[in-house]
Amino acid sequence: MTAVSESGAGHRGVILGFIAVTCIWGSTWLVIRDQLGVVPASWSVAYRFLIAGLTMLAFAVVRRHSLRLDRAGFLFALGLGLSQFVLNFNFVYRAEMYITSGIVAVIYALLVVPNALFGFLFLGQRVTRGFIVGSVIALVGLGLLFVHEAHAGAGGVETLALGLGLSLLGVLSASTANVMQATERSRRYPMASMLAWAMLIGSLIDAAYAWATVGPPVFEMRLGYVAGLFYLGVVASAVAFTLYFGIIREIGPAKAAYSSVLVPIIAMLLSTLFEGYDWSLLAASGCALALGGLVVAMRARSPAR
Repeated sequence: MTAVSESGAGHRGVILGFIAVTCIWGSTWLVIRDQLGVVPASWSVAYRFLIAGLTMLAFAVVRRHSLRLDRAGFLFALGLGLSQFVLNFNFVYRAEMYITSGIVAVIYALLVVPNALFGFLFLGQRVTRGFIVGSVIALVGLGLLFVHEAHAGAGGVETLALGLGLSLLGVLSASTANVMQATERSRRYPMASMLAWAMLIGSLIDAAYAWATVGPPVFEMRLGYVAGLFYLGVVASAVAFTLYFGIIREIGPAKAAYSSVLVPIIAMLLSTLFEGYDWSLLAASGCALALGGLVVAMRARSPAR
């Protein structure tokens, strides 16, 4: 195989992975919303990543990847699990208690900003002017979507502010994990093994936190809850994070985060179908700008370090 064809195959792999991750995570907001209720959020997060971690562990065994981690690898898994699978998702689930899933999805599109900033500060990954312009256009579009959602929401200013704050803390936690995956240290270990341990460690911390704050385990035998839990654990976590972190290693955390620009649009389209989301000219304009910014940014190439 020539270098050109290998490059083309890699490019197609990134595009297909990008599409898959975007579609999967665009659907998770409705599922997460359904998880809230009988089972405390912390326990739902713990169950989700227990399922995800066991799935990744099985995958690593099938692929005959070494499950051993040295001290540095264990500390890396601990940091990844804490930032991505504990802090990030506990903030997300709680944010959806105060603001709509659409608003949370929109806020998470801001992931492109800290990812690009952290990538520049810690990885030396500079971005072009075109990438910055595309980011601004996309964020303006997402801002319009946010304004629409804010006006349509039934909660007060304090509720909106609390949901916003929790979402932003989640964004920073996710960005930390994204940049960790782009480091040279992460490449020293098989991704399946690293994700398995990070998810299992995260699930253990989630469970400890849940028990300390809301008491013993609570579970709901409702079919929708159980099916949603396995969808979030297997598809939206084990499969999607494997694809997403692979994309980060190929194109860097800044560009990989552009999946988060399309996610809220998909989330809102699904909300239209299943929650009766009411579109306005403002929301439609925001979608158009977000998509336009995505095109501009993704066509811009990062300069050499």
